[in-house]
Amino acid sequence: MSISTLSSYLPHVRLPSRRRTTTSNRVLAILSDPHVLRLAETLEDSISAASPLPPPYLQKLRDTSSQTLLSTTWPSRKDEPFRFTDTSFIKNADIQPVPFSSTQSLSSLTVSEDTLLPNLTIVDGYVVDSLSQLSEFPDGVFVGWLSNLNSESIMKRVSEYVSDFQGDLFWSLNGVGAPDVIVVYVPEGCKVEKPLCLRFVSVNGSDKDSKSLPISNPRILVLVEKGGEISIVEEYSGGDENDKSYWTNSVLEVVVGDGAKFRHSYIQTQSLNAAHVKWTSVRQDSKSAYELTEVSTGGKLSRHNIHVQQVGPDTTTELSTFHLSIGDQLQDLHSKLVLDHPRGFSRQIHKCIVAHSLGQAVFDGNVQVNRDAQQTDAGQLTRSLLLEPRATVNIKPNLQIIADDVKCSHGAAISDLEQNQLFYFQARGIDIAAARRALIFSFAAEVIERFPEKSVQNKAESLITKLLIPKLLSR
Repeated sequence: MSISTLSSYLPHVRLPSRRRTTTSNRVLAILSDPHVLRLAETLEDSISAASPLPPPYLQKLRDTSSQTLLSTTWPSRKDEPFRFTDTSFIKNADIQPVPFSSTQSLSSLTVSEDTLLPNLTIVDGYVVDSLSQLSEFPDGVFVGWLSNLNSESIMKRVSEYVSDFQGDLFWSLNGVGAPDVIVVYVPEGCKVEKPLCLRFVSVNGSDKDSKSLPISNPRILVLVEKGGEISIVEEYSGGDENDKSYWTNSVLEVVVGDGAKFRHSYIQTQSLNAAHVKWTSVRQDSKSAYELTEVSTGGKLSRHNIHVQQVGPDTTTELSTFHLSIGDQLQDLHSKLVLDHPRGFSRQIHKCIVAHSLGQAVFDGNVQVNRDAQQTDAGQLTRSLLLEPRATVNIKPNLQIIADDVKCSHGAAISDLEQNQLFYFQARGIDIAAARRALIFSFAAEVIERFPEKSVQNKAESLITKLLIPKLLSR
């Protein structure tokens, strides 16, 4: 059933076409959230106008997402996953999808300066070939819209995993509003030497005080077959405008085959007046490796949901994240790692700095070690620096262990800089301001140094320096 069908049973929702009333439809109408239905219907209408006859895999994704939204309500602070996350900034806005035609005026954008990396540029959720630089990949590798894939065997293989996982409201809204699926396919045994940069740019935005909130819904599927290897850099920015309001609602689905390796770098620097909601869902087969390194500094509301499931033995997962809040921002990380098989290995380190009295950060990390995951080695650590008296951080580390032959640990710390560390610098003739700068940047460096590419490390270091130095000097 589509959103438009159900809306016929709600008198205050616009009705495109009336259909036969059934008991199940009436029940769904009672359970449904009118605000969610209106938003979903707006996305449906926008996508239908752009592509009236979507391919089967895309229609299936939209139907599945629509069905989920029929019984999904907008999250509130009473819901445990959103207890510390206020989404009213998005809910109270006039949300309008960005049409494809509006992405054609791109005079302010240029091809990525980082010419060393092959890159695909996505503007407001749409691939723009003229701003992309895709060098030749090994035989069998595909990067681009799924609708442009010519191989029927690869199309069938990839389509198996489109919407294989179900997330929350924002995941389903993406499924309804995604114009297509961007696919990165690596065939069996193939090792891609150069990292691929996926460059997401938000161009269409409203003024800070406007109620309008343009939304884009990019969706990416990465499939690395048995023994394959690839590194991908995701970059989210607001182009030249860093004060516009918009909403990027992104989904990344990853499948890592037997013995395959996927290195994932993620940098988020969107407007401080924007909303950035990101879902990353990872499925790992036996002996595979997934490594995530993340730096997130943008967004008035920024939330990253990570779900990793190890579906085979001898699997390795490493998550390294750094969040920075320099203004009236909320930086939120919700992660869940599910281990179901023997000899799984995982390490998670999360760090954040809140450098504004109205700034907030949230960390909710769940590691679930199920009964068959014997001889698992799992570690989780979160550390937060509060540089202003009224800055806020809420953390909820969670380690659930059902297996009995495991080595697991987790830890958490929240503080300002330690006085004995500052004294150590001062005792050697270093002034307090320089000492604070050194300690703060070394705090962030533990994550930044884990980026596989030196160019990405340098970019992240420059970003942190640019944002933090004015704050530290003002103190």
